[in-house]
Amino acid sequence: MKLKSITASLAVATGLMAGASVAVADGHPDELTVAYFLEWPMPFQAAKVSGAYDEALGMKVNWVAFDTGTAMSAAMASGDVHISVSQGVPPFVVATSAGQDLQIVDVAVSYSDNDNCVVHSDLEIDKDSAGELAGKKVAVPLGTAAHYGFLKQMDHFNVPLSSLEIVDMAPAEGAVALAQGAIDMACGWGGALRRMKESGNILLTGAEKEELGILVFDVTTAPAEFVAENSDTVAKFLAVTADANAAWNASQPDFMLSMIAKDAGMSKADAASSLSTFVFPSVDEQLSAKWLDGGAQSFMKGVAQVFVDAGSIPSANDSYDANVEVGPLAAAGDM
Repeated sequence: MKLKSITASLAVATGLMAGASVAVADGHPDELTVAYFLEWPMPFQAAKVSGAYDEALGMKVNWVAFDTGTAMSAAMASGDVHISVSQGVPPFVVATSAGQDLQIVDVAVSYSDNDNCVVHSDLEIDKDSAGELAGKKVAVPLGTAAHYGFLKQMDHFNVPLSSLEIVDMAPAEGAVALAQGAIDMACGWGGALRRMKESGNILLTGAEKEELGILVFDVTTAPAEFVAENSDTVAKFLAVTADANAAWNASQPDFMLSMIAKDAGMSKADAASSLSTFVFPSVDEQLSAKWLDGGAQSFMKGVAQVFVDAGSIPSANDSYDANVEVGPLAAAGDM
């Protein structure tokens, strides 16, 4: 399929705008650098492969893969990355609680069943015997959504954190360590979580976690100064993303799956398996009270308090309202 056919099939209207461009001046980049995750298949990757973002924004978009959301925060702090796609809410909360001026500009994906902790099968520990985790060695990517879920699950099972040997490991490393028997439990997401499950079992399902208030969703984020100075660029970027999501939600076409899987570095079967656990809210849904009109802000306050109580961060912000900017998303909905 040719590039223009792919773009048309995605129904990315902004990508078809003749002569679409972004004014380049002081404070405005002539290229955009965007962070994303490998082995984390999402509809935007089909638009990425087709060149829809470059066409809609009128500039070259450089894509850089990261292992964790905390690394994304660091890259945005250094100015190496302008926008991060699918950053976990917990690493965002950790960064903003420490004073980094970042903003959420959309809800990228909700995925309660695609972020979890896995106990090595040799231990034969499940939710009815989770207390036996005391004294065990656990791999956790600190400051991430998996870290937050781990803390909430350990609190639910009354397993003292002081009784565990917690090792900071990216999910891919944790999956290897779990398979080798070097650790007793590992936490992560995506392809790494799938590999972890080959070595053990989860304690709680996504539905069971949601009943405990353990929501799991990622957001698209950017430095507040960048959003303020480049709101039109951000809006066009979000419009392409929203249209790719809408195209996927409508029919999950095989050609999109092929593009997404290849870009994510996954087989089509594995990508389809991960995507089956993902929810991509529409722009209107994202702008509702459940998400960016209050829900996300309240959730971030709760996440911050969990990290404070666990001693992971010294303090929480009084409010996270200023860390959400819906202007570009609202504009994207009108494009």
